[in-house]
Amino acid sequence: MSDYDIAIIGAGGAGLTAAIYAARARRKTIIFEGKVIGGQIATTDIVENFPGFPDGVNGFDLAQLMFRQAEKFGAEFAYEPVDRLTPRPGGGFELATSERTITARAVIVTAGADYNKLGVPGEAEFTGRGVSYCGTCDAAFFAGKDVIVVGGGDSAIDEGLFITRYASTVTVVHRRDTLRASAILQERAFAEPKMRFRWNTVVDAIEGAESVERVRLRNVLTGETETVPIDGVFIFIGQTPNSHLLEGLVPLDPGGHAIVDLDMTTALPGLFVAGDLRTKAARQLISAAGDGATAAISAEHYLAELDARPERHG
Repeated sequence: MSDYDIAIIGAGGAGLTAAIYAARARRKTIIFEGKVIGGQIATTDIVENFPGFPDGVNGFDLAQLMFRQAEKFGAEFAYEPVDRLTPRPGGGFELATSERTITARAVIVTAGADYNKLGVPGEAEFTGRGVSYCGTCDAAFFAGKDVIVVGGGDSAIDEGLFITRYASTVTVVHRRDTLRASAILQERAFAEPKMRFRWNTVVDAIEGAESVERVRLRNVLTGETETVPIDGVFIFIGQTPNSHLLEGLVPLDPGGHAIVDLDMTTALPGLFVAGDLRTKAARQLISAAGDGATAAISAEHYLAELDARPERHG
């Protein structure tokens, strides 16, 4: 007998939505979160692209609303990280934390991914106040302003091009003298009059009072430093998916994201993955919520099929 029907690992947008659906389906549900309820969205000042909030909504407040909704339907929250996920020989899973071990018949992993950070002074302090890791989310806040984009890969250039729809100038700061982005993106970037480039350059510090006002840049070849006035800093130097629990259990893509089908189903029966942790995720709150709902519905179908099977005797 398992302790829970469904265990959810991660309480970001995908996990909270999965918890709402799972608990509302009258499945005994527990959701584990080792950091902050809401994940990345909880650190976002204003969310303008989530349906139903025409004037925008504070990310932390939205996360709390989702939390209350899941709790209302009976989801149990555990504020502890899961250290180990182990399939049980007879079906189901064992989840171990530093405090306890529980069992669940199905597991939905929504542990998300962490943006790679520059690790420079001012980055953490100004996150949400001029420092962003999502152009699609935040570009509109920089209409008519000057921003920099840090990075030289596909994400940096693709997001940078999107930001040019709003910003007056977008300066790409790249530590090398050539971009790593695909050829077609490079062509578009070099043809975009709003885009500028600072080669062989890194950001040493992000400075300001209430919000970002300037950055300190350093040329990696000459060592020369320069302080440049700027309104925003978009950082696109990759993401690290929190997939350590999945290693050895299900196939991962080269970037460490779980490979799932359209039902968020993995190759291991009873294990589902949703949100930024899955391959080809859109990395938006609305798509994460949709993933979470899909995963919970798939988990419910999986459990219903198990419940419908006749017991096997000797």
